[in-house]
Amino acid sequence: DLPAPSNISVWWNFGSLLGLCLIIQILTGLFLAMHYTSDIATAFSSVGHICRDVNYGWLIRNLHANGASFFFICIYAHIGRGLYYGSYLYKETWTIGVVLPLLVKMTAFFG
Repeated sequence: DLPAPSNISVWWNFGSLLGLCLIIQILTGLFLAMHYTSDIATAFSSVGHICRDVNYGWLIRNLHANGASFFFICIYAHIGRGLYYGSYLYKETWTIGVVLPLLVKMTAFFG
């Protein structure tokens, strides 16, 4: 048996879930980008092509869309856990904890 802190709980899993969500978002985004065309005349039809003609394209698209929502659920739970346990008391942790959510929101907004 490995030693574990006595105050560890299910709330400490959200950092790992964030990493898993990020990897899934990157991989599904790369697969979607292989078939997506951003031309104004063909963008809508390329999404239809991904959903209908690409093998499991509908699944990859839904994983990517719902993964983004799950990522934000995990990040807010992670922030809430940090606030509850007082992780913001260290200056470096607080700085990174303020900058990273802003970067995540900007990335989500710009795609």
